[in-house]
This record gives sequence, C-alpha cells and structure tokens, in this order.
Amino acid sequence: MKRSLLRALLAAQEAKRPVALLTEVESGRQLLIAGADQQGDLAASASLIEAVHERLQQERSGLLEDGKYFLQVFLPPLRLIIVGAVHISQALVPMAKLAGYEVSVIDPRKAWATEARFPGTSMLTQWPDEAMEALQPDARTAVVTLTHDPKLDDPALLRALNSPAFYVGALGSTRTHARRLERLRAEGLDEAALARIHGPAGLAIGARAPAEIAISVMAQMTAVLRQAPRLAPLRNP
Repeated sequence: MKRSLLRALLAAQEAKRPVALLTEVESGRQLLIAGADQQGDLAASASLIEAVHERLQQERSGLLEDGKYFLQVFLPPLRLIIVGAVHISQALVPMAKLAGYEVSVIDPRKAWATEARFPGTSMLTQWPDEAMEALQPDARTAVVTLTHDPKLDDPALLRALNSPAFYVGALGSTRTHARRLERLRAEGLDEAALARIHGPAGLAIGARAPAEIAISVMAQMTAVLRQAPRLAPLRNP
C-alpha cells in the first residue's frame, strides 16, 4: 500500500468512518473508498463502486467481479452507550460485550456507577449531555436510556437524536414514552427525529426480569443493526 493511502486509511479509522480498500489483483493498483471520497490509482466503474458500498453495508470483505478485485472492509467498532447504572444495565453490559460492543455507562449518581457493579466497564459520571458530547455517537453506536428520570434520559436522547447513532432506545411504559415525546417536542425535535426512538425499548418477548428486558433490548439493537424488519416493541406495564 502506498504511504498516502495508508495515512488516509488510518485517518478514516481515527475518525471512526467505515472505509474500504479495493485492490486490482493483477496490477496491485488500489482505491480507498470512504463514503463519497475516493483516493488511489485505480479507476473503478460506477457498478463496482456500488458493489463496494453494498459490501460495506454487509460488513463483508472478499473477491469481486470473478476474482478480478479484492475488497478489504474496515469498520469502526460497535459501541453501546447506556444511560443509567441500573439493574438492567448490569445484565445488558456483559451481553453487549459478548456481541462485540465497546460499552460505556453514563450515570452521575456515583453510588450506582461503581467498578464493583460494572467491572471492567467504562463509567462516566458527568451529566448525560456532557458525557454524550465527549463520546460523540457515530453510525456504529447504539444509545439506550434506562433511568426513567427525565433529568438524565432526556438530555441524552436529545444528543443521540442529533447524531447518526444507528439505534436509540428508551425504557418506560407506553404512557411514559408519550410524555417523553411531548417533552422532546418542546425541545424542538421534529416527528422524524422522534420516530427514531425505540420506545419502549426492546422486543415484545414478555420480558419482566432485568435480564429478560436486557435480552429484548439486545435483540432489538441487533435487528436494527442488521436491518431486519422492525419488530414489535416491548410493552411494559
């Protein structure tokens, strides 16, 4: 790889941008593709570029056009930001880690946000809007609010809905969610933004215990990530 392409690849990874490196097998010429940006000495047809973007969506490296080209896909890490160091979070954190997520838990209540309750997990004890600003959710980030406290959940949701986060979930009953939407409307969010919230968070699997609710949230996150049809949400009493 040429030094200029390596620098561009490393810069894209630092910026947490999905990027693909296309190599013509016979000549060794290469093209780096990051969104609409392209760099390199390989000319690629529109159909080939479209195939590259499809592979990026599929997160799949491999040969293209009967082995004429080799594609390497480089993706930023999956991240999960949880607002609320609550019992559901204690179950959701290890599940998300097993699924390959880098997990951060935000809760200014320091008695809850402890290493003993969340061993080996990144804990942020700022107020959620400050913590979210520092974390900068990207298109490979899921955000889940679990506190039931508008003072904590609402600022995090405002920041998440103004980011490209692929999943935004908020725990609470249908009535709680309706009141949440009214508050967020009053903060200036439009209906398109509000429609991004999965609320109540989680799939309708009859979950009751914290671990069961965590499973339902993890399943819904996965369905959204993998672009499965939108399934029924969890219904809390």
